[in-house]
Amino acid sequence: MGFLIDTCIWIDVERGAISPADVARYTTEEPVFISPVTLAELVFGAEMAKNERIRQKRMAALDRLRKKPFVVIDEKTGDVFGRLAASLRREGKDHKYRVQDLWLASQSIQNGLKLLTRNEKDFIDIPGLDLVIFS
Repeated sequence: MGFLIDTCIWIDVERGAISPADVARYTTEEPVFISPVTLAELVFGAEMAKNERIRQKRMAALDRLRKKPFVVIDEKTGDVFGRLAASLRREGKDHKYRVQDLWLASQSIQNGLKLLTRNEKDFIDIPGLDLVIFS
């Protein structure tokens, strides 16, 4: 098994709102993986920083995260994503504003990983997702 960690968790670690030890309380000894989606979101955040000091701090946090193993997005991920998006649409829910979350959920489902997040509302209605809420 293992964990895929939602971007919001890494942002809170970088900001000092939670510690790596807080995350480890949930993941215990299980492996922790990073998504290219999370990398993209964090790079965007670093590039949009208000000043160079904040940008450098965010880039340093990114360098630490790059040492963790990444899960890939491949054709199977695309298949899972399409099925999840269709399922949500059939339920009358619009997936257009949840694209990044659906990619993370798709990777978690595809790889049999738990998804650790603080944003329960973003994932609670996704079928087949092993969701763990950081509280």
